[in-house]
Amino acid sequence: MNEPDAQRSNINDFLTSRRARLRPGDVGLPAGNRRRVPGLRREEVAVLAGVSPEWYTRLEKGNIAGVSEDVLVAVATALRLNEEERTYLFELAHAARGSARKPARRKKAEPIAESVQWFLDSATLSAGFVRNGRLDVVASNQLGRALHAPMMSSETTLANGNANFARFHFLDPAAKEFFLDWKGGAAATAALLRAEAGREPNDKALHDLIGELSTLSEEFRTLWATHNIRFTHEGTKRIQHPVVGRLDLDYRSFDINQLPRATHEMSIYVAKPGSPSEEGLKMLSSWATAPHVAPTTIA
Repeated sequence: MNEPDAQRSNINDFLTSRRARLRPGDVGLPAGNRRRVPGLRREEVAVLAGVSPEWYTRLEKGNIAGVSEDVLVAVATALRLNEEERTYLFELAHAARGSARKPARRKKAEPIAESVQWFLDSATLSAGFVRNGRLDVVASNQLGRALHAPMMSSETTLANGNANFARFHFLDPAAKEFFLDWKGGAAATAALLRAEAGREPNDKALHDLIGELSTLSEEFRTLWATHNIRFTHEGTKRIQHPVVGRLDLDYRSFDINQLPRATHEMSIYVAKPGSPSEEGLKMLSSWATAPHVAPTTIA
């Protein structure tokens, strides 16, 4: 499938999936006769958005390049898109407008500033790392490497010398033991990649990663087909670490701004003060800095 066709397919699949999740009663419409497929009909979305059924059908089939911002807002409102989904729809429209001029390319890796690494290294009781949109780990501090030791040492998931969260999550069986909420993390991982695909439709390395995961992981294929997206990355992560046992950590991610847009994201993992997980992080920090051989389970 060439690039324009792939983009039209993404638009069609996304809008169709958002339409299918709505019921007439959700948007103040009568249920009417029995429906052959779930969700709203195209003509019902057209009425809600204030456009003709024929026009909306063309839009849903991927003809989005010439659509005005006002119409996109109306369609987003009709489909009850949340803020992240609206952003994704606008990213798709932006990509469609430039697709004829932009061939698929391999995105150039941007270096991490020295000061970013210094910041990571100064956070001795916080596990930190920097990743790109493809979820490659491009920088980390010592505790961050120790926290994610199973991923950092996984030959299955290393890409160009960098560990990759998506490959580890979906291709290494150890991930299901490491992440206690593997299903929730898997859904978030697929949604982050889906959002990146909307932002960077011409990134060949991203296309290759998605193709690899789709080929090798049925679980990824199922999640990818939902067309769920996620831009923000924060919450609580529960980990069963091979050295210190269970850790319940809060994490938050921050964009590292670079022109013309943020290309990297820094994530910091911390434990609640005074909690067993804080003690676990302190033990892990000591283990990471001490000379040792094979990991020995402490907890």
